[in-house]
Order: sequence, then C-alpha cells, then structure tokens
Amino acid sequence: MAEITAASVAKLREMTNAGMMDCKRALTEAGGNLDAAVDILRKRGAATAAKKASREAKEGIIAQHLAPGGRLGVIVEVNCETDFVARNEMFRAFADDIAIKLATDPHANLEADREAAVAKIRENIKIARHARMEVSGNGLVAGYIHTGAKVGVLAEVSAGKESTVASDEFKQLVKDITLQIAAGAPSVVSRDQVPADVVVKEKEIAAEQVKNKPPQALAKIVEGKLEKFYQTTCLVDQGFVKKNSEISVKEHVASVAKQLGDELTIRRFVRFQVGEGPA
Repeated sequence: MAEITAASVAKLREMTNAGMMDCKRALTEAGGNLDAAVDILRKRGAATAAKKASREAKEGIIAQHLAPGGRLGVIVEVNCETDFVARNEMFRAFADDIAIKLATDPHANLEADREAAVAKIRENIKIARHARMEVSGNGLVAGYIHTGAKVGVLAEVSAGKESTVASDEFKQLVKDITLQIAAGAPSVVSRDQVPADVVVKEKEIAAEQVKNKPPQALAKIVEGKLEKFYQTTCLVDQGFVKKNSEISVKEHVASVAKQLGDELTIRRFVRFQVGEGPA
C-alpha cells in the first residue's frame, strides 16, 4: 500500500478544500493517487470542485510581448528559485526580452540567453513554457498580466469585417475578455471543446452525489450540476465579471457584435499561472 504522507494530504486539501481526515481517507482508498482521491471526495460531496493540482512549488513570473497592431502576441513563463529574484528588475527584463525573441522567432534557441542570465543573477532559471498567437483574417490578439505577474493571459478574438478591428468597442471587448479569463480561469472557450470523457466523469460524480434522490428527479439534478460545471469551465458560459455576472460572456459578445453589426468570435486563449506548467 502506498504511504500516505502529510504532504500529500495537505496537497489534496489545497486542491479540494476538504477536511484533513476526509483527505487522508480518500488518499488511502485511492492508493495515494491524487486525481483518484479528488474524484472520491467529489462523489462524497466533500469537495465542491477540483482545482488544478499545483506542481512542484516554483517561483517566477509571466511575461508577454504584443506586436504593434495587435496581430501577434507571445506569453511566456520563466521560473527562478526565489520570490526575491522573481521581483528583481534584471530578472523581469530578461523575461520580457525572452518574450520579444519568441515573437520574432518561435524556434529561437534561448539557451545562451538563459545561461547568461544565470551567471548574472546567480540563481537557476528555467524558461518553462510559452504560447504564441498570430491572427489569421480579421481580429486582434490581446494580453493581460495580473498584478504581481503570477497570472497572464493571451487571447484572440476574430471579426467578420476589417473595419470592426479598428473600432474602440472591439478593442475594449478584447481587453475585457483577457480580464475575464484571468479572473474566471476557464479551461476552454465553449462546451463543445470539453472532452467527452470529462463530461462522462462529471455526470458520474454528480449522479453519485445525489444517488439517494428519487429516480424521476435524478436526471434533472444531474443535468443541473453539469450546467454549473459548464458555467465554471467554459469561457462563454461564465458570468461576465465586468457586469457583475448578470449576463454571460456569450451574451456580452453578442451585444457588442450587434452594436457593431458584425460577427465576433472568441477563437482561443491561454492562461498561464506560475507553477502550473509541466514539471
């Protein structure tokens, strides 16, 4: 049997907000598997949601570069060993420079730059991951780095007409979408992008939570819980934060599209948070 350590119990508690003993029992039942333990807790109603598991604790920042005209953007996570260095101006300038180089050449060999930064800063540095977006057709790429540079967003929104892209209303919409993604932490743009196996798992968890309800009510309750899952996971189904969630992001985009007399689509996005990238 796998050893259940205090660290694994604490990590599960951080992911689920469940009680310590509930976490320990779930880990024991799951043989130490964190993901399986999360599912066990959710089925028992001891966890309301499964946060993305934090990988090994890392320090660092998210940096970005947006080319003039808003047709190209890059976002990058750069890790270091201590928060002191993460707040260092030299380290931040290095991360910004890396973003610029990746915008110029997505296949740039950055090892020499990294080694030079390590020699100057005297701390191990890792260019953890990056994403690059370039507009095809009419649209804009926008980015947002939250205060502290621990969370960053890159998003592309397309338009049907070239004239729309130059309008202040469209530019404001794209900016608002990046703020929404930073705050709401969605996983996908729309529900058709949610993998089928994830939907099946969510239905199973919801059904287990209400298994003692009358059969005639069970299906309706499960569908209701699945709808709430979509409203959390899917960007366009989230409540639009800037309007106090009184309308959905989808409804807000539709309203701006009607105002501009055009068809607008959130094409894609990435949201980076320090420490959540591949180990």
